[in-house]
Amino acid sequence: MTDCLELKDVTVRYGARFALDAVSFGVPQGAQAAVVGPNGAGKSTLFKAMVGLLPMVSGQVLLHGQLRADYKEPVAYVPQREEVDWRFPVTVFDVVAMGRYGRGKWLKRLTSADRRTVRESLDRMDVADLAHRPIGELSGGQQQRVFLARALAQEPHVLLLDEPFTGVDVSTREATLELLSGLRANGVTVLVSTHDLDLAASRFDVVVLLNRRLIHAGPPREVFTEEHLHEAFGGQMVVVDGRMIVVDQCCCGGDAEGGGSAGDGAGRDGR
Repeated sequence: MTDCLELKDVTVRYGARFALDAVSFGVPQGAQAAVVGPNGAGKSTLFKAMVGLLPMVSGQVLLHGQLRADYKEPVAYVPQREEVDWRFPVTVFDVVAMGRYGRGKWLKRLTSADRRTVRESLDRMDVADLAHRPIGELSGGQQQRVFLARALAQEPHVLLLDEPFTGVDVSTREATLELLSGLRANGVTVLVSTHDLDLAASRFDVVVLLNRRLIHAGPPREVFTEEHLHEAFGGQMVVVDGRMIVVDQCCCGGDAEGGGSAGDGAGRDGR
């Protein structure tokens, strides 16, 4: 199976500090990958660099062998909820319709086919009854569903979800997992950043373990070894595949950024 998505030595800096240091890995076509690591590991930075929202110091992002800037098929990105200004006066329908404008139609009116796709995306995420509500009036879980519907409206070949399971209700979490199952059946390549290592181990084909540099990428059983977890989560307690593992700080010679359990879903990625 060939790689749909390939990163080569992607490096991003904030001032003098490396946020990502020469990160390289590939994700096969149609696979679903979980990007995991402690707080401040660079997970959100990675996604933003992949879609061009942050400049890279060096490196390349390739999609089917083409540079990201040259790739014409849709790549959908759903940011963390905390990064969105929910006060913007726009309806749910308008938010989801933005996914159609992203297909090169900024100066064109929506066609009847576009509107049908928007309605189908709203239905799929069970928010069609909210279509005329202002986005800022919705609950966190409803807002997340709307942004997932917008991503669906793009009919993407690649989907990036940044912490979609953080701060949402159980029904939204299950709806998101159901969506991922449907995308798998349709051959869409998916990357999801998450603090939930247990979920990453049980539901994803590929795990990318980061701590500003790549620790390891591959099938969960190869990534979630004690050695790799020591390297990424020194001084923390993590839960993987139902097993609680205490990563002894003294054994790995240094503490990673962020505190608490890596499996609790708390906290945000460093900027």
